[in-house]
Amino acid sequence: MKICYLGILGGGNISDTHARAAAGVAAVRVSAVYGQNVERSAQLADRAGAVAYADLDGFLDHKPMDFVAIGSPSGFHAEQAMAAISRGLHVIVEKPLDISTARIDTLIAAADRAGVRIGVFFQDRLKPDVLRMKEMVDSGHLGTPILASGRIKWHRPDEYFAGSRWRGTWALDGGGALMNQGIHTIDVLSWMFGRVARVSAFAATRVHPIEVEDTLTATLEFENGALGGVEASTCAYPGYPRRVELTGRDGTLILEGDSLIATDLRDGSRRPTPPPTREESDRASARLRQQSAQSATVGDAAPHQRMIEDFVNAIATNGTPACDAREGRRSVEIVEAIYRSARERRWVEVAERPTPSPERRV
Repeated sequence: MKICYLGILGGGNISDTHARAAAGVAAVRVSAVYGQNVERSAQLADRAGAVAYADLDGFLDHKPMDFVAIGSPSGFHAEQAMAAISRGLHVIVEKPLDISTARIDTLIAAADRAGVRIGVFFQDRLKPDVLRMKEMVDSGHLGTPILASGRIKWHRPDEYFAGSRWRGTWALDGGGALMNQGIHTIDVLSWMFGRVARVSAFAATRVHPIEVEDTLTATLEFENGALGGVEASTCAYPGYPRRVELTGRDGTLILEGDSLIATDLRDGSRRPTPPPTREESDRASARLRQQSAQSATVGDAAPHQRMIEDFVNAIATNGTPACDAREGRRSVEIVEAIYRSARERRWVEVAERPTPSPERRV
């Protein structure tokens, strides 16, 4: 078995998740860690059995290292990925790929020239029930797409922002409840129903003392004619599971948290999922207290592990990751359009500017 050596860039909570995820992949070894918080990075390196670096250049020059997982503040993603690419390293980046499509386009072009892979941690794409939904949509069981909705009613205390220099800022977070918390759902909706043509949105900062929105609603019009809606907030005490509903001519699918709780299809090819028992509900509630609805800490590293396994396979086979840079760009473009609509109080076209696809895709 060929070992693939991983460098972890970032020393915060999500980098710890990357390290735990990598530990579950037999073909991966964490070899180096770098983060601006030197003490936390050193602790993470010690747990992973890796070398800690206090400077980025030294980290990127470490040998052996085949790819880098970036978990730094969002506004640094493209810049740090470019530095890794310049060393010929493959890169997998925590969502969002960056907070600017202009920087993402520059990154994609650089990766194409260097012949390296870029992946994005949109781990929903490899969750079992999300994959079931995708299969039912793609196979036509849902019928003509009609309506898609996503509700992200989460809770973040003021301390979540006060204890961070980057959360809740335009420069490093790129936005609030939508860009940080809701972008996973934007990715799922556009992955399921296709490209979004135009958007209309309202945003507000209702509770938290931050630069960006903590509450947002948006209406989506897909290129295929389907309509959609998104609600995102970090003010919804005590925090509830993310909910995605997809309706087509021939049925409706409902995802709550990571569980497909309803598959109501006209052709009867799938039976509706029975409601959970009281015991199952109690167990699910206990899990949710540890999950993203109420906490920024990721308890279960398995979804990230699947993404790392997929990315290592893409490197080995010269293939395309589950979410590559071009796919990761799409959600950022939608978010940019939503923010512009909220600022200008009008419908905004999601003007797709396709990045030319070379023979080898990122």
